[in-house]
Amino acid sequence: MKAIIPEHDDSFAGQAMLPPQSLKAHKGRGAVSNLQGRYETHARAGFDDGWSVGGLDAAGEAAASGWKTQVSDEQARTILTRNASPDLPFNVSLNPYRGCEHGCIYCFARPTHSYLGLSPGLDFESRIYAKVNAPELLRRELAKPSYVPEPIALGVNTDAYQPCERERQLTRRVLEVLHECDHPVALITKSSLIERDIDILAPMAAKRLAAVAVTVTTLDPAIARTLEPRAAAPARRLRTIRTLTEAGIPVGVSIAPIIPFVTEPEIEQLLEAVRDAGAIHAHYVVLRLPWEVSPLFQQWLEAHFPERAQRVMNRVREMRGGKDYDSAFGARMRGEGVWADLIRQRFEKAVYRLGLHGKGGRFKQLDCTQFCRPLVVPPLGNKVKGGNAGQLDLF
Repeated sequence: MKAIIPEHDDSFAGQAMLPPQSLKAHKGRGAVSNLQGRYETHARAGFDDGWSVGGLDAAGEAAASGWKTQVSDEQARTILTRNASPDLPFNVSLNPYRGCEHGCIYCFARPTHSYLGLSPGLDFESRIYAKVNAPELLRRELAKPSYVPEPIALGVNTDAYQPCERERQLTRRVLEVLHECDHPVALITKSSLIERDIDILAPMAAKRLAAVAVTVTTLDPAIARTLEPRAAAPARRLRTIRTLTEAGIPVGVSIAPIIPFVTEPEIEQLLEAVRDAGAIHAHYVVLRLPWEVSPLFQQWLEAHFPERAQRVMNRVREMRGGKDYDSAFGARMRGEGVWADLIRQRFEKAVYRLGLHGKGGRFKQLDCTQFCRPLVVPPLGNKVKGGNAGQLDLF
């Protein structure tokens, strides 16, 4: 069945994307459906005609609760991403993974899976790509005579400490390269796995080469289990802040996203909790719903908070000029209007009262003057052998 899709509509209004059957939450997954990406030319809608096979849903796909996470190797061509956004405090970022098993329903990176021909829904959190050559690519980049050091933001798009990092250790290997070169780095995560790398981060922090931000969205474990199902529990994140702080690593907190009537009532409690855990500064971002994130989030609301779903979306649109999302610089992170201004005032008053102001700018505080180029650089075209033994070489 072909979908009737307008040529350009940022809000996705009019697109045949919401499945007609009732939406059900899946344990351990954030997305309610495997919604099709915006580049697909055809849309499918599930319909139960009474002939459904056990273990399959109405569309003939395996139930989400039975999906196992698949981690595939990827040979990246480049590893450093540069941006010129005035809303971001960094210019360079590095992401060792595509997709994120944490499954946060609000993740702004979900639409990137559409470029791969996959769904920004359940595919995004169950089909992960590991950039296995990330450390080698970084080493080559830092060795270039033209390279000018500036702080690298690690794990901005997808969490660098998601579960598969335990075995893959790509993030740790990237940190080893940066440590060797005395290159500044700032990390942001929701995972307690970052404690594993204190042996690298602590000596770097002592030289003003490392800083960490921990994202804390809610203190309610019940909300967290559905909002960000495979990320560390709220209490565990607070303990991670305390552990990093005691190791001498400066820790800031990102209160993000602030969702009206879901996490918004906790603003002051959250700030008090992270202050008590040792955080030195805090910032916030209101809920962002770019591209496919909007219908996915609305499905999540209907599944978990049906009684307030419309109320939440009305407030989101009030902060976005009547739309689900406004991508304009200066407005996309904070929103506009009366509600956005009330959130700003509440946050600023709490931050000043708790002493979490004036200690930010973690990127500006990092020192780039100590950088030294790597002594060992892998040759170009160096690939891991063994995977295609027996395959004929065409060139």
